[in-house]
Amino acid sequence: MGKLFLEHPGGRRLFACASCATVLTNKRSLVSTAFHGMSGNAYLFNKVVNVLHGDSRTTDMRTGRHIVRDVYCKRCQKYVGWTYEYAMSPDQRYKEGMFVLECYYIMQQNSTVKD
Repeated sequence: MGKLFLEHPGGRRLFACASCATVLTNKRSLVSTAFHGMSGNAYLFNKVVNVLHGDSRTTDMRTGRHIVRDVYCKRCQKYVGWTYEYAMSPDQRYKEGMFVLECYYIMQQNSTVKD
């Protein structure tokens, strides 16, 4: 298999995979800390890198019916959250294209790379 290429989102405050420490996003991409996943608290981000996408599925959530895809760390392939593809309710469409990362599967870290 070929070499694994990872992106770095920049920034000093980063969120990484708790399993292998691969950087997934930064604090500037954080939209909300008021989300919940299967494992508890979760954060909404507008940009996430270094993830693989699962198959689309329709699911009923607290805020209505959505089409989502689970997302997995690109390096270790562990589950980290999901992305919204489509919201059935017009007032929830702002989430489309955004990512929810579950706090149990991510960790915060400070960057050693200067912007």
